[in-house]
Formats: sequence, C-alpha cells, structure tokens
Amino acid sequence: MFVIGVFLSMGGKVVAGSPQFSAMFAFGDSLTDPGNNNYLNSLAKANYVPYGVDFYEGPSGRFSNGKTVIDYLGELLEIPVLPAYTSPFALGKNILRGVNYASAAGGILEETGQNLVLTNSLFILFYAHSFHVGDKCVGERFSLLEQVQNFESTLNELRRQIEEKELSNYLAKALVVMTLGSNDYINNYLQPSFYSSSYLYTSKDYADLLINRYTRQILALHSLGLRKFFLGGIGPLGCIPNQLATVLPPSGKCVTYTNDLVGLFNNRLQSLVDELNNKYNGSIFSYGNTFGAFLDILNNAKNYGFSVTDRGCCGIGRNRGQITCLPFSMPCANRSQYIFWDAFHPTQAVNQILALRVHSGSSSDCHPVNLQQMALL
Repeated sequence: MFVIGVFLSMGGKVVAGSPQFSAMFAFGDSLTDPGNNNYLNSLAKANYVPYGVDFYEGPSGRFSNGKTVIDYLGELLEIPVLPAYTSPFALGKNILRGVNYASAAGGILEETGQNLVLTNSLFILFYAHSFHVGDKCVGERFSLLEQVQNFESTLNELRRQIEEKELSNYLAKALVVMTLGSNDYINNYLQPSFYSSSYLYTSKDYADLLINRYTRQILALHSLGLRKFFLGGIGPLGCIPNQLATVLPPSGKCVTYTNDLVGLFNNRLQSLVDELNNKYNGSIFSYGNTFGAFLDILNNAKNYGFSVTDRGCCGIGRNRGQITCLPFSMPCANRSQYIFWDAFHPTQAVNQILALRVHSGSSSDCHPVNLQQMALL
C-alpha cells in the first residue's frame, strides 16, 4: 500500500494517521512544466541559465528562477519531487508517488501553442507579436489530450507494479492537479495573426468551448479510476508583463479586456466543479481561485514583501515583457522582491504563496475544499 499518513488535520493540528494522497499527478503548461519539453523538439524550453538560478538542480526546464507551485505542493503533502513524464528516470519505483505531465505551450485545445517559431537555432521563446517567419510554426508540446494519453502509459506501468485491487485504492486516493487554459488565450485567442479562434467564437462561446474540451479529459481521467481533482483557475493574464507591454501608450494598469476573458473561463470552471461534485458521488473536485489569489498579491505587494509588480526579473523590451529571458542573460539581483520572473511566469516566491493557499487556504481560495481538507475525505 503506497499511502503515507498525513499529520495535519483540517484545523491545522497534528493528527497522526490521517489519510494522505497516495500520489500526485500533475497536468499543465509552462507554469508547472518540470522539464518535459527538454525532451521534445520544442523551442519552449527553459533548460538554460538564467532559468533555475535559484533551483538546486540549476536549469531543469522549469520556467522560473526556482520551484514551481507543484514542487511546493509536493513539499506540503510530503510527496517527493515528481519526475517529468519524458524524463528517462520516470520509470519503476520512481513513478509510484506520481508524475508531472505539464508541457510548456500546451493548452486545452490541441492547436494551442503552434505559434512558436524557431530562429537562428537559439532556444529563445518568441510569440507572434514579437517575431514572425512566414507561415511556418515550430514547437512540439503536449496538449491536454496528449497529457492524458501519457498518463495512460504511466497507468500501464503501474499495473506491472501494483496488484489490481490495490491499484484501484491507490488511484482513488491519488491527487490530480490540473492547471491549464492560459495558453489557450495567450497563445491562441489573443493571437489573431495565427489563429482564427477570435473570429469564429465570441468570448463567451470560446470559454464554453474550452470548458467542454476540458471536461472530456477530466472525465477520461475519472474513468481510469482517479477520484480527487484540483482544478486551478487561470490567473490575471492582463497583469503579466507581456500584456502590459502591449498597451500603447503604457498605462501601468492591467489589461481589462484580457482579464475579462479569463474571468469568463474561471466562472465556468467553478460551475463545472459544482456540477461534477453533484454528479459523481465518491469523488471530489475542487476549484482553485488563482485569479483572486494572484490579484491579492499584486494589490498588497508590500505586505507580501514584493516591491516590483509590473515587470519581469529578466527579459527584454517594455516591462521586460516583449521577449523572455535570453540564454546567459543577467537577471535581477533582488529576485525575492519581484512578482514576475519573466514576461509570463511568476517567481518562486509567488509560487510558494500560491501553493500555501491551495494547500490550506480559505473558501475564497479553494472551492469547496482546499487540499489539506481534500486529503481527509
């Protein structure tokens, strides 16, 4: 039995022998990619300095100066660092506590992320508004559908290690963390020169499309035996350096249009959680209010120890948000005071705060339960 007792109750007191997640399986994009894209023919990689400048392994493929939210959640849940699915080490006993399938540039829609281009053989991440080479788009990544298919491969490996009856219990007590959707806006709907989605769908219809596709894959994982799901909402994309850099003349304010798009998706995702909880007895689905938590950090930056809220610690252009960190570039020295690491991603200091709120936050952070409470169900 691969179950380790949790020692924290819902009230935060030490309680030995409480139930714990048997494993954690993570699905997502560059916000939680631990290095899956390192093994793909992709430009969307972060396996070079200055990425990982504060990470114990150095540049691992994480799009941060250090740890991701998934790394911090693992620490809080007493789960070892999850191996990347594509890593040669994601075999045998190394996968018993879980696997991370997140892939930079991946989205809920299979076509999302195709707007990446390769130029001069440099591992530089360009987006459509920054650079365009004809009509050729290069960039392998795992869409949500492919990530779910990759989990099925992991499940076949687990069947060789765990007896069927025990496997059923193992899967029912495993945690699924899904954090997708950002790229479906940044690298799809908001890129009309590459995609027709903004012409074909109203903002409301597009949110519905994403939720419908998302639901298919959530239920596909559920049909395989997984029962505990945490679905993270999209953060305030209108406030990231990349979006701030698009406003002319510069205003320093978040892009309302972008945040409104995200809000439509998040509202539908929270409603989906309620629907799934009502329909599937014996399962638990929870929604993470990433948007609200991140806005709280932005609006109360000084209280959290941050002094720089509107630009990346590394990057090029306005707000250091037009081109992301170049290889061997020099990042800011006071990284713990920055909310954003680069044009799109937060620093590990922010990731740690978000992980704590996912783990033991209030009902405004997690609906209907946080992970600490979910572990006891």
